[in-house]
Amino acid sequence: MTCFSLAQRFVGIREIAGGRDHPLIQYCFMLCGFDSETHDEVPWCSAFVQLPPFLLGLPRSRSARARHNLLVGLPIELDVAEAKNDLVIITRGSGQQPGPEDTDAQGHVGWYAGLHAGKILILGGNQSNGVTIEAFDHTRILGIRRLARAIS
Repeated sequence: MTCFSLAQRFVGIREIAGGRDHPLIQYCFMLCGFDSETHDEVPWCSAFVQLPPFLLGLPRSRSARARHNLLVGLPIELDVAEAKNDLVIITRGSGQQPGPEDTDAQGHVGWYAGLHAGKILILGGNQSNGVTIEAFDHTRILGIRRLARAIS
């Protein structure tokens, strides 16, 4: 089992409109230190990517900030990325964005799902208000990180 294969099981999970919140999204926030009342309208891409490594005993950022995932795992290049335990961290927003050294700036994170038509595919949460696989321009990549168990 990999982080990607585990995350794939949640494709289709969506925010609940109105006054209710999806309990899985709230649980993901709890893995980041938030309380169980955190609303699913709060950006939750990084909260979602905490779930698979938590369940598999892999290192994780424990943060709801997307760019904090640049601080976990091993940096790898796009040409060796795999749809297994590889996270992709990209910019969010329009206009000039800070580089990867600014881990507190806004960003987006999800699991590497491949390449298609010159775009990077990301399996992630908070994509169109749900867990989906979507394509992003590869020029937005801030970093790719491979999660692995520590060798002892």
